[in-house]
Amino acid sequence: MESKRIVSIIGTGSYVPEKVVTNHDLEKLVDTSDEWIYSRTGMRERRIAAEGQAASDLGAEAAKKALADAGIGAEEVDLLIVATLSPDMFFPSTACFVQDKIGAKNAFCFDLGAACSGFLYALDNAKNQIASGAVETALVIGTEKMSTFLDWEDRSTCILFGDGAGAAVLRAGGEGRGIMDSVMGSDGSLAELLQTPGGGSRNPMSHEMLDRKENFLSMQGREVFKHAVTRMTESVVQALEKNGVSADEIKCFIPHQANIRIIDAIAKRLNVADRMYTNVDKYANTSSAALAIALDEAVKDGTITKGDLVVLTVFGGGFTWGANVLEWGK
Repeated sequence: MESKRIVSIIGTGSYVPEKVVTNHDLEKLVDTSDEWIYSRTGMRERRIAAEGQAASDLGAEAAKKALADAGIGAEEVDLLIVATLSPDMFFPSTACFVQDKIGAKNAFCFDLGAACSGFLYALDNAKNQIASGAVETALVIGTEKMSTFLDWEDRSTCILFGDGAGAAVLRAGGEGRGIMDSVMGSDGSLAELLQTPGGGSRNPMSHEMLDRKENFLSMQGREVFKHAVTRMTESVVQALEKNGVSADEIKCFIPHQANIRIIDAIAKRLNVADRMYTNVDKYANTSSAALAIALDEAVKDGTITKGDLVVLTVFGGGFTWGANVLEWGK
C-alpha cells in the first residue's frame, strides 16, 4: 500500500474588522457590565463587521494574507474550502464568492458547515485530499459575520460573539510530520442546545418566524459548557494517543476561543495551563474563524516556531468536536 504524503501548512493569515465593541459599549445596549462579562467569559472586546461587509469579504482578506505568507499566487490553489455558519447567502457557496474576490480561478470550491468546529474539519478534509494526491495546494478559511445572527437585546448571547476570519494554505511536503491524524465526532441528538432555529427548510422565513426571533442564535449555555469541556478534553487525549505523542511534547495547545472558563477547565483537566493559547479577550467567539485567527496569531507572535508540536481542538453546534496534532515546519 502506497503511503500518504506529508501535508504541511505553508502560510497563515487573519483579518478582523476595524470596529471594536467593548464590554462598556454593551452596557449601553443590555443589562450587563464589563466586570460581569469579563469574569464569566474572559472577553473584553470583539470586532463587528461594517454593514456592507459579508463573510466572503472577511474571508478574502484573510486568504490574501495567508497566500502572501505562503509566497504563492491565488491561481496556484487547487482546492478552496470555506468553513462558516454565517454564509453570504444560502447559495452559491461563500467559497465561490471568495474565489472570485481573490482570483483563485483554478480552484474548486465549497463551504463546510460544522459551526465552531468548521476550520478543523476543513483543515482535515483538505489535508486528506492533498495526502491522497487528488490536489497539490489547498486554501482553508474560517470566516464569520456572527453579528448578523445575534439578538442585540439578548444579553446571554450578544456579549459572546464577534466577527472575523482566518486562513491557512496547505501543500504536500515540508519538514517534519506536518498535519497529523485528527479525531472528530458529532452528536446530533443535542442540536437544540445550540442553534439558529429559523430560516431554513424546516422553519422557513416568515413574518411569524421573525416575530419569534427564531432567525437569531439561541444557546443553552450551561449545557453547552459541560459538553464542550468534556468533548474537547477527550478529543485531545485521543488525538495524542492516535499520533503516539505525549502532552509533555506539545509546545502549544490552541482551543476554540469560546469562553475563558471552558478553556481554563480543559487546561486544568489536561494539566497544560502554561501552554494554552488564548485571544478570546480581544475577539470573543468568532465561531469557525476563532481557531484560524488564534493559529495565525500564535505563529506571528512567535509562540509557535519551526519544529514545535501543536494541538488544535474545537467544539461547536451540531454538536461537533475534534482535535488534531501538527508539527510546525515553516
